[in-house]
Amino acid sequence: MSILTSGYAYRADMRSFGLGQSIAVAMAVGGLGWGLAANGAVTAMVLILLAQIIFLVAAAWRVLLILVSLRLAPDSESAPELPRYTVLAALLDEAEILPQLVERLDAIDYPRNRLEGFLLLEAHDHPTLDAAARCRLPAWLKVFVVPPGGPRTKPAALNAGLAVASGALLTVYDAEDDPDPQQLREAVARFAADPTGRLATLQAPLRIRLPAGSERSFIGRQFAVEYAALFEVTLPAMARLGFPFPLGGTSNHFSVRALRAVGGWDAHNVTEDADLGFRLWRSGYRLGTLRRPTYETPPCEMIDWLPQRTRWLKGFMQTWGVHTRSPAGLGWRGCLSLTMTLGLSLLAAVAHAPSLAWLIATIAISTVAGLPPEAPRFALAVLVVGMASAWLNGKIGTRRAGVPYTAADMIIAPAYWSLLTLAFGHAVWRLAAQPFAWDKTRHRRDPALTIAAQAEVDAGREAA
Repeated sequence: MSILTSGYAYRADMRSFGLGQSIAVAMAVGGLGWGLAANGAVTAMVLILLAQIIFLVAAAWRVLLILVSLRLAPDSESAPELPRYTVLAALLDEAEILPQLVERLDAIDYPRNRLEGFLLLEAHDHPTLDAAARCRLPAWLKVFVVPPGGPRTKPAALNAGLAVASGALLTVYDAEDDPDPQQLREAVARFAADPTGRLATLQAPLRIRLPAGSERSFIGRQFAVEYAALFEVTLPAMARLGFPFPLGGTSNHFSVRALRAVGGWDAHNVTEDADLGFRLWRSGYRLGTLRRPTYETPPCEMIDWLPQRTRWLKGFMQTWGVHTRSPAGLGWRGCLSLTMTLGLSLLAAVAHAPSLAWLIATIAISTVAGLPPEAPRFALAVLVVGMASAWLNGKIGTRRAGVPYTAADMIIAPAYWSLLTLAFGHAVWRLAAQPFAWDKTRHRRDPALTIAAQAEVDAGREAA
């Protein structure tokens, strides 16, 4: 199934600039060149001031979302009727973790005669195919070998699954997921309670559960905070405001009718989830969030984290390029959301390491010279406000998610943020050299608590 069947036919494999994009790039490059030639110092000061204003706006946006998220929508009542539900899991090189996923999917609380699921496997992935053959699958869950052809990506596999899906609703899970058994029932209730019929997708919160022995992992802990801020604060607030947002790559629940109406996923976009959220919005649909979570394990090592974050940033650039071809179709809400999510994520990734380097250099030079550190007050104010809003966002998100967030985590956070600059540079190179290559994250079997045991832990934490 191709997204050319939708009303918005731009795709990530259309790599040339549109007319509007060409004009914008020409004006930006020409204006910058003229400014540097006329007065380089003044131009540099204007660019720095502009960047500072952008990040102040970003901090204000973050605070707004925090305030909005303090008033979450009430829970939906149970749906009077449970429709047929399709579960898709696209797997590649997941022989180690497949039995664990099957066990967790089989724990879903939903009538088996109204449930169908497909493990979407690649024909060349013999280890995972063999693991699936050895695994005792529930009657409702089947192996589906993705037909050859086209890009070998997760969204391409999902499109193959969508083509054979018979459910009225559909959800996507990843190999390492541990979804709340009641998540499908909550999604059904939310869809049934929508009076407009325009609700196309619901994003469940993704909560990070650190594997045993990795509790002190710097990357793992910061990744958990990042997810908590996004899925417990930012996305629920944006949904409550009626804004579109980039979906997570898993635990999103769709109306199959709406998903087919927009042509499914863009098989060439390596963050097909981010693109799909905005494409659904373009077609007049709306997005929402759920409360029942899916637990995941984080990439705790640099060797796992860097390829994943590189892919995310590369996909953000692809999605930004796709949707700025025709920004008018997004409306003001869509344009604002695209800018405040993907746009600011890319700008922040560029700026984090240079900002930290500037701060360290200022302190070091002053110390060597025996002088008190001096820096522009406005620049310091921007830095402090930005960090404070990020810390507050993380603190509220981690409290809701039950994720540890200590003063030490807050102090060391800028070092983690600076790693994003490394990932951004890698993403730019990958976008130019291998734009559609999928930098896959390796998943390992999770020896941690089951979802039921984790729910008991969370309930005890809330009671305390």
